[in-house]
Amino acid sequence: MWQLFETTKNEMPSLVEAYYGPVKDAVYTDGSLDSKTKRLMSLAVAVQAGCKDCIISQTSKALELGATPAEIFETCSVAISMGGTLAWSQVLVVADYLREKEIIQ
Repeated sequence: MWQLFETTKNEMPSLVEAYYGPVKDAVYTDGSLDSKTKRLMSLAVAVQAGCKDCIISQTSKALELGATPAEIFETCSVAISMGGTLAWSQVLVVADYLREKEIIQ
């Protein structure tokens, strides 16, 4: 998947420059909400969307910004409250990732 993602980025350099430059900077810079909170919000959206790569990416970025497993799972609980068992099935991706990284048992 990531190799194909790199291919699409190479084919659309103008979009990459905009999306991964000013757009991401504007969205994920501390403002009224801090960056960690924004990444946790993005995780909830990724769970709802069912995007495995997005879930992993947002979990990773939230961890880098200091999110704890408790904060990550609380975020997931909000997504589950909105999306039910379908969202819960996506939260298993989060749990698997955190286990793989030896953050949880």
